[in-house]
Amino acid sequence: MDAGWFHQARFEILRHNISFAGVVAFVVCTGAGLGLSSFLQSDAVRRLLARLGIHKNFAGIVTSVLGLAVFINLLVVGIELGGIPIPWSKPVPGINLSALQAITLIFWAMVAIWFSSASRSFVFNRFLSQSGLDRSLQYALAQVTGYVALALGLFIALQSAGIGLSGLTVFAGALGVGLGLGLQAVAANFISGLVILAERPIKIGDRITVDGVAGQVQSIRVRATTVVTNDNIAMIIPNSKLIGNTVTNWSYGSPSVRFHIPVVVVSGSDVAKVCKTLIAAAKEHPAVLADPEPVVYLMNFADHHLNFELIVWSEEMSYHPDRFRSDLNFAIEQKLREAGI
Repeated sequence: MDAGWFHQARFEILRHNISFAGVVAFVVCTGAGLGLSSFLQSDAVRRLLARLGIHKNFAGIVTSVLGLAVFINLLVVGIELGGIPIPWSKPVPGINLSALQAITLIFWAMVAIWFSSASRSFVFNRFLSQSGLDRSLQYALAQVTGYVALALGLFIALQSAGIGLSGLTVFAGALGVGLGLGLQAVAANFISGLVILAERPIKIGDRITVDGVAGQVQSIRVRATTVVTNDNIAMIIPNSKLIGNTVTNWSYGSPSVRFHIPVVVVSGSDVAKVCKTLIAAAKEHPAVLADPEPVVYLMNFADHHLNFELIVWSEEMSYHPDRFRSDLNFAIEQKLREAGI
């Protein structure tokens, strides 16, 4: 049988004659694109990139974008082999970019993201980590370096794709409208993050309380700050809350914090003995600082009891304040019982 029928036009799509051979070529290319895309986004490829020293977040971006790009390219090749030519240099309706420009832009944008991540890691590990600067300042400088590298990389990506900055006027206008209508919170958090990184009212490792959340600062990014509570729960706090609300920084300047421990004893107790017992209980606790020394105040008299207050200084507010209070209360109760109070 003559195989020419396989290549003969059988039907028409978009004014182009399509043969069975073209349909088979399209199906094969599409299937190959799906298979290769799935493979590139598999855990095996991500583990390989991790062994090469690529950060897992960037590896995830690379595999996703690369998988999508491979699928789209094979799909386009299948369409062309099927008998429908693709105008690579003709602008795509709606985006005013040709297909070739769009592919070039995606490629260089990926390179820009990688360059930003690599620059941040290189500057932090090779220079800042050994500079003796404060840890949070090191982190802030590394972040700024990454953002500058990203901006430079995106500028190069636009130029490489043949897109001039003058052509972004419409986009900039649309972005301005978007910021005004739906991105106020994002813009506010971004600007607040820059203010935090510049003024450094809080640092990584500080113990803070803000908007009812108390914990230790784990990371500071331009959009949000991560605070880990004593229950080991990570709370993501928008930076605008850290700028607009009152923040209690227990570690600012010095980690030492004064604790007030109220103690009530019955009327008629030996006041001097009570004070001596409370001081002894405080000094036996390893987390109580010797300087300033613990002190006891007799706050007021009641009908059937006396109200004392033990004042101690400790750095436990940055770690386990509730446990510290509880340990002191247990020690005080035991000492008072042993003293017959």
